[in-house]
Amino acid sequence: MSGTVLERELEQVTTRDPLKEWQVVVHDDPVNLMNYVTWVFMDHFRLPKDEAHAKMLEVHNSGRAVLDHGNREHMERHAAAMQRYGLWATIEEMP
Repeated sequence: MSGTVLERELEQVTTRDPLKEWQVVVHDDPVNLMNYVTWVFMDHFRLPKDEAHAKMLEVHNSGRAVLDHGNREHMERHAAAMQRYGLWATIEEMP
């Protein structure tokens, strides 16, 4: 394998398909209260209360829920925002 680690990482970024869809996933944790998670979904994603509550229950019952999908950069911003709220969030490439 040739090139430095930085060169290989740069190649991966520049050859990444810009049309790929990504999703932001919020994971269950033992710390945050259900009403707080619902509020975060309402505040950040601007979900109506009933939809935010349903997503919170999905996180609670299934261990995770997809909150949005789109380009990688946008999903990374959502994941970072969830982490600032104290929630555990990751991004995944859409299947």
